[in-house]
Amino acid sequence: MSVSDKEKEEIEKSSAPLIEHLIELRRRLIWSLGGFFVAFLVCFFFAKRLFNLLVIPFKWATQWAGLDPHKVELIYTAPQEFFFTQVKLAMFGGMVIAFPLIATQIYKFIAPGLYKNERSAFLPFLIASPILFLMGASLVYFFFTPMVMWFFLAMQQVGTNDQVQISLLPKVSEYLSLIMTLIFSFGLVFQLPVVTSLLTRVGLLSSQALAEKRKWAIVLSFVVAAVLTPPDPMSQCGLAIPTILLYEVAIWSSRLIERSQERDRLAREARDSGKTVAEKTPDASSTQAPG
Repeated sequence: MSVSDKEKEEIEKSSAPLIEHLIELRRRLIWSLGGFFVAFLVCFFFAKRLFNLLVIPFKWATQWAGLDPHKVELIYTAPQEFFFTQVKLAMFGGMVIAFPLIATQIYKFIAPGLYKNERSAFLPFLIASPILFLMGASLVYFFFTPMVMWFFLAMQQVGTNDQVQISLLPKVSEYLSLIMTLIFSFGLVFQLPVVTSLLTRVGLLSSQALAEKRKWAIVLSFVVAAVLTPPDPMSQCGLAIPTILLYEVAIWSSRLIERSQERDRLAREARDSGKTVAEKTPDASSTQAPG
């Protein structure tokens, strides 16, 4: 066989697994995009109901401000604005609903390349991630959005002889952008324990390093909150304080993982030392003198 034939054989052997991986990737992408498209259509069909559901925190804020919640009014100033707002809402809702399917497809694609212990370690984080995201979204919906809208409603001005009437009439697109930004920000922040736990498990991070960087984490929390939230102190503190608390949870979870890894290491060393002693101990029958 010539050299060129050997090179062709090696190329064919290496290209076969690559083609199989590409076919597998295409299948996972089709499932993910298909799930997102179906969820998008469902959310677009119920877009107005979903939007009315998102307006409920605004109604709670009007009650806190002592106003009539039945007179809540939102406007749109362009003919196509509310339509594109519904499309945007359907895309956001479709991504949230399809996320478990997308995450499952990602896991199924990378799982064959992982060891059994790595798969068992990765699976709990795959389950915890959407749960933590929903916790962050619930905090935004039930507390943070009403608090922010109450803060903005308090800036209204009643018309008198000395001052003009200033009323809050938010646009549908701007209100949706506000609540989507808050949900995304809090959902992303609530992934902090998951990310740090994964990095600790693979050895790229330690609880001691997290504890030593606590001061920098506090400063960074307020910086990130200032970037992601509306420009008011209440919104920034409302995101920064949970971030700091989650950072403490991340330190605690990293310590638990390190203790578990240390116990596993000691157990392995005990088993290995036991096997070594058993191998070095001569068999009783072989040590008997010949009769």
